[in-house]
Amino acid sequence: MAKFFIDRPIFAWVIALFILVVGSVAITQLPISQYPPVAPPAIVVATTYPGASAKTLEDSVLSVIEREMNGSPGLLYMESVAQANGTGNITLSFQPGTNPELAQVDVQNRLSRAAPRLPQAVTQQGVRVDKSNANFLLFIMLSSENPGVDPVALGDYASRNVIP
Repeated sequence: MAKFFIDRPIFAWVIALFILVVGSVAITQLPISQYPPVAPPAIVVATTYPGASAKTLEDSVLSVIEREMNGSPGLLYMESVAQANGTGNITLSFQPGTNPELAQVDVQNRLSRAAPRLPQAVTQQGVRVDKSNANFLLFIMLSSENPGVDPVALGDYASRNVIP
């Protein structure tokens, strides 16, 4: 069979181009909208506290907002990040199938209840609530056959060598 195509390269090219054209036409007909979303919907609350350290931002702003967000319907978990330049983010991940618009409205309502307890500088700068697309592009798993390497050592290796 291979000798047939080797002896007739033009015929092989015609078949290859035909397969390429059929594949290009077929890819536009895939029912992608029928597949369920894999990543859970996420809402990001972004704050700015000018002149504050990360510890101050965590204690006086992010923890207040986190306490108020507890108990939100469909909330799976929260992740907060405080940076040394006075900016902080809280990412709220909701159960798959949760309507992101309704979750954003609920987060804004809960944030308005927490606003009186926030520092004046934070309320002047404003607190943004945005929908986030949390689709994953890549997963990397590290493992070791050496029994002396524990998960902490693998995490240290990943933070030093893989992430940069």
